Amino acid sequence: MANFFMSRFEPQLLSMLRIVIALNFMQHGVQKLFGLLGGTRATLMTLPWFAGVLEFFGGLLVLIGLFTRPVAFVLAGLMAVAYYMAHRPQGFFPILNQGEPAVLFAFVFLYLSAAGPGPWSIDAMRGGGRLADRSRV
Repeated sequence: MANFFMSRFEPQLLSMLRIVIALNFMQHGVQKLFGLLGGTRATLMTLPWFAGVLEFFGGLLVLIGLFTRPVAFVLAGLMAVAYYMAHRPQGFFPILNQGEPAVLFAFVFLYLSAAGPGPWSIDAMRGGGRLADRSRV
């Protein structure tokens, strides 16, 4: 079957996904660390503060595409823990427990940990951002 016309842009779209997700994710860290964007500053050395540090600085690393795979894997774990600690006790379905963002962030970061940062990244400039060989299934 012929390739879908957008498939030729897959590497660039991967970079765009990484950038947009990171910018959105960093906003959660900005709320917790700096009390901006409608948030409340978390108390130093508490669980929300540590989450804010990972959200902001981990998001920044993902944004620029530096150490993308390991950082994205850690952030996927952070979001899985956040879901099970904060949202799951409110009910099973993410639509009902307001856990949709945590679930989506977890799976996008998990994907980025496998797929890499794409071509528009520091990792790619350093030679560590190669896309996986997609010819093997």
